[in-house]
Amino acid sequence: MLIRRGTPADHAAIADVHRDAFADLQPPGAESVGEVDLVAALRDSDAWLPELALVADVDGRVVGHICLTRAQLTPVDADSVPVLALGPVGVLSGEQRGGVGSALIHAALGGADALGERLVGLVGHDEYYPRFGFRRGASVGIEPDVADWAAHFQVRRLDADTGLLGVFRYAPPFYA
Repeated sequence: MLIRRGTPADHAAIADVHRDAFADLQPPGAESVGEVDLVAALRDSDAWLPELALVADVDGRVVGHICLTRAQLTPVDADSVPVLALGPVGVLSGEQRGGVGSALIHAALGGADALGERLVGLVGHDEYYPRFGFRRGASVGIEPDVADWAAHFQVRRLDADTGLLGVFRYAPPFYA
């Protein structure tokens, strides 16, 4: 498996990955898969960071995708600080539980750290993401701007972090 930066030639395969990975989570009768639409909207936004949009490639076939996009953290009585949001991350259902998702997350976090980013936030499974160093946001003084997300909101501080505290806000496509 090769983890590499996604290219425009991968867009259809990336959509197929998310369509397959999240099909079971869609409401009955849904016309599209939300993660497919989210990736497309993020790609068209100012939040998109192509250097942190990665695919897992097995023998020339895209089997997984992850992206980190620009988000903001607003400390109390201070200006917003740029941080990152993880997601979506998807792996073809036939390739799940084989290490593809873990490899994508490690590569994305390593890339973000190498670029001098400070912090990554996500809303995700409480038992999966701690293995990558994520902690409940409230436990480290960072809350999401949507209260309903707090129970599953997690953050991972990177080497350049200086102990940021405040309110995390995703890029606009996450709210559409």
